[in-house]
Amino acid sequence: MQDSQNMYAEEMASADALFYRFAPFIQDFIYRNHWAALRGVQLAAAKVLFETDHNLLITSSTASGKTEAAFFPILSQLWEEPPQSVGVLYIAPLKSLINDQFYRMEELLEASGIPVTHWHGDVSASHKTKLLRDPRGILQITPESLESMLMNRSNDSIRLFSDLRYIVIDEIHTLTGTDRGNQIICQLCRIGRLIGHHPRRVGLSATVGDLSVAVEWLSGGSGRETDAPVVDGQHSRFRLGMEHFYIQDDRDHQTEDAMKNPVAAGPRAILDAGFEYMYDCVKDKKCLIFSNSREETEYVTATMRQIAEHRGDPDIFLIHHGNLSASIREEAEAKMKDDEVHAVTCATVTLELGIDIGRLERVVQSGSPYTVSSLLQRLGRSGRRGAPPEMMMVYREENPTPDTPLPQRIPWELIRGIAVVQLYLEEQFIEPPQIKRMPFSLLFQQTLSILAASGELTPAALAGRVLSLPPFAHTSGEDYRQLMISMIRGEFLEMTEEKTLIVGLKGEKLTNNFRFYAVFKDQDVEYSVRCESDEIGTITSPPPVGDRFALAGRVWEVEELDLARKLVYVRGVKGKMEISWPGDYGEVHTRIAEKMREVLCGTKEYPYLKPNARQRLEAARHAARNAGMAQHSLISLGGMTWCLFPWLGTRSFRTLRKYIVRHAKEYKITSVEYEGCYYITFKMDDGVSDYAFIRGLDAHIRREGIDRLSLVGGTEMPVFEKYDPFIPGELLRRAYAEDRLRTDEIERRIPEILGEYEGS
Repeated sequence: MQDSQNMYAEEMASADALFYRFAPFIQDFIYRNHWAALRGVQLAAAKVLFETDHNLLITSSTASGKTEAAFFPILSQLWEEPPQSVGVLYIAPLKSLINDQFYRMEELLEASGIPVTHWHGDVSASHKTKLLRDPRGILQITPESLESMLMNRSNDSIRLFSDLRYIVIDEIHTLTGTDRGNQIICQLCRIGRLIGHHPRRVGLSATVGDLSVAVEWLSGGSGRETDAPVVDGQHSRFRLGMEHFYIQDDRDHQTEDAMKNPVAAGPRAILDAGFEYMYDCVKDKKCLIFSNSREETEYVTATMRQIAEHRGDPDIFLIHHGNLSASIREEAEAKMKDDEVHAVTCATVTLELGIDIGRLERVVQSGSPYTVSSLLQRLGRSGRRGAPPEMMMVYREENPTPDTPLPQRIPWELIRGIAVVQLYLEEQFIEPPQIKRMPFSLLFQQTLSILAASGELTPAALAGRVLSLPPFAHTSGEDYRQLMISMIRGEFLEMTEEKTLIVGLKGEKLTNNFRFYAVFKDQDVEYSVRCESDEIGTITSPPPVGDRFALAGRVWEVEELDLARKLVYVRGVKGKMEISWPGDYGEVHTRIAEKMREVLCGTKEYPYLKPNARQRLEAARHAARNAGMAQHSLISLGGMTWCLFPWLGTRSFRTLRKYIVRHAKEYKITSVEYEGCYYITFKMDDGVSDYAFIRGLDAHIRREGIDRLSLVGGTEMPVFEKYDPFIPGELLRRAYAEDRLRTDEIERRIPEILGEYEGS
């Protein structure tokens, strides 16, 4: 008892000591806001930042005070000893985060006298010029704007950052292991070389799946240790529901709950039961509706507005995604922050991250997130200011007919949603980042960027500067030589008579375009859509005059095309249409696939399932039981057709599929087809049994292993990233095999499937 009292007294004394190290204006801020005590994450961060010279990784739940945890000690140190240049570089993946992040701390920053400058594509030149004349305080910037600065203002960079103390990187879970995240690490190392020291780094995130990987990424090239204090905290309570609907099915038992709204005429859904249920979930509430794609977000927004018009309700629906104009996105953000405005915003990932959008009563998810991390980020948008987070997931699918094949009778998205939730509830599992070992697209971009900033370098000097950057640690000198030769032949680089390298003609064409600074893949040529003087957003394919298309949740008719200037002039019309953008969908982790099998083949009941969802799960379980899916992963669909359910994540599934296709003739199978990462169907010769197929597959893998590179065709050009079209095919194929295929999980899973037959 005495020991615990002494420990408590020591903790209180330590907390008091840290509090009094904060600058007076921060102490006053805490008093004025009636904080009873500092949170654990704030004390832990202060201890690291005040008492060490280490980097810091802050991981705690959404709305837990991470921003204050980082900036209370940082502002205190800047106030005590003002830097002679920009003192803090704050890097965020979204412009909206930069515009908003210090909204809660405006009063505090004003009291500090430390200026804050935003710098991204939507910021005026005069605002930027002010910083260039007098570089001080905190600079908030996107990776793309920082790339531009390092390329085009390399002479200014030393003056801007000579006394840089801290680099704060927000939402690092979206960056770790990606080209964009690796670009940031390259930029930080380049800054360190210019100014002669590496400032301390502070990473912020609510959802880090593997702490050690995130720590290694954050510290890369800094020469500093990185502390990642684990703060004990209660798992926040949250409210969750899932409901399921068949599309275009107006049976009373399906629509009963959806039609509780007294405004609705009659007991049946008038438009679509799932969408009307979604509408009732957000009616008279301030909410977000998340979708997994821009196409779906557009369609959901238009449908919500259609239902509002049908019911005679006001149109309170807003929309937010990356193809909309800044004014439309900012209108949505402003209205969501205003507690006096009842508004519902339909959004993609653009509102998943840490922008403070005030007190939301509920989040609705159309379908299921692909990852636990995304679930937590979206759930964390609601429940601020003391209320528990609240999310409703609504699933819609076509009603399968009696002759629908087994794999298509399984509601995979509903099963995935349950699996994602259960993985967090039962294990607090969050997906670890996938680290790239061969980021050749980024290597191409950084080669041009560094050479453009330097003007002229020998091949050896260029290789030394580029390959010493942490993201290229696994790139051999021979691989880089091959890339440089290809870039010279392609006129991206030019060899001078003195045997030095400069940016070539095609390289200049790339680097002189503002799109060069981004490493994420561009869409096709974008056309700006305008209605009178209002900018609506962008589309990739301009329809002919008189045609109609959907954007910003509304329908537009083309009045005029200015193809030379890439402008589409439109007028608004009534109606609802679909629109399509190119893009990738999310990856599924193997732990989610394994949990999906447990959900589908088990008997556990989930209290958050609403009546329709419970019935749909039971129907799926009944189909799975009858097919023997709990006992076997390879199921006969009748005749010569078989279906393999490997329960693997996206990368391992892709590898197994390619392996089976490559050896199809040996296994006497044809017509290989697949759906997502859930199942593979094929036709198998009558003379081959399911056991013989699995036994042969297992023996072959045990004997020879899986050579990933052999699964990539010799003429295949696996172009995924922005600058991949400019990379030699041999390097692309090796990168694909290294970074997008995975064998270890297959080598474990196939023996398990064989064991289903042998009883081992």
